[in-house]
Amino acid sequence: MASGMETLLSPVILFFVLGALAAFARSDLAIPEAIAKGLSLYLMAAIGLKGGVQVAQSGFTPDILAAALAGLALSFLIPIPIFVALRRFGRLDAVNAGAVAAHYGSVSVVTFVTGAEVLTAGGLPPAGYMVAVLALMETPAIIVGLMLARRSGGVKVDAGGGLLHETLLNGSVVLLTGSFFIGLVAGEQGFAPIAPVFDTAFRGILCLFLLDMGLVAARRLRESRSLTWRLAVLGIVFPVINGTIGVLVGSLIGLDAGSTAALGILAASASYIAVPAAMRLALPQADPGLYLAMSLAVTFPFNITIGIPLFTFLALQLT
Repeated sequence: MASGMETLLSPVILFFVLGALAAFARSDLAIPEAIAKGLSLYLMAAIGLKGGVQVAQSGFTPDILAAALAGLALSFLIPIPIFVALRRFGRLDAVNAGAVAAHYGSVSVVTFVTGAEVLTAGGLPPAGYMVAVLALMETPAIIVGLMLARRSGGVKVDAGGGLLHETLLNGSVVLLTGSFFIGLVAGEQGFAPIAPVFDTAFRGILCLFLLDMGLVAARRLRESRSLTWRLAVLGIVFPVINGTIGVLVGSLIGLDAGSTAALGILAASASYIAVPAAMRLALPQADPGLYLAMSLAVTFPFNITIGIPLFTFLALQLT
């Protein structure tokens, strides 16, 4: 298993650091939006395919059901204490607290993909079914966050057909689950002809995508006007607590070390793609600069550089 220092010095992490440093130095380095979108689509398709192929090889086991139920429970429950902490310590109104809580109860696909790659390189590959757990964890927190905002803030929440469509048919959810089922049907033999594209090239494309994420995260942090020092601290405390809970849950239900670490990484992550789109529809009163600054500019870099090795270490100790 790779040490924490080896993890931090892996090319995947160093490309993220390069992007962040370039942005802070005000370099004109940039990846065109269309290319960045294409890289994102590739990563989601690749991780879904590989997860489906792995499940096709191993078959359905009680661990799959246990992990799915654990992921759903975490996504439903995490937003509640987050909401309370944001109201009490972050001094946010109910609308913004509900929106931010939804982000932290949901998950970041890129954080998971990076964590899975680091774990695999270190000899602890998470089980393929964790991709299905990832997809299941995206939606429940959105519902809970909107309920908290409505009940505590007395605001009208647009939870109609538009939100339902945006939540359940969000591009990342559709591509992840669709690719997972394609991999499940194709199996190892069907995947072999396309493996050079979706397996061999995976790590290199992930490096380029994380270069872009480093640029975006640092620029968002530099330009944020809504992020107070209290909220920045909470943006680090939340993933530590949530990720630790995720690792504890994974070890209690008997997952292997890699899958336990992956569940911790999922619990620690915060969405910055699916949930912002849902919030724009259902809770337009919330401040996008606030919830994106916390999830993308604070929590995402923390998880990529410190959270992944931390939760991997905890998983190894507990399993």
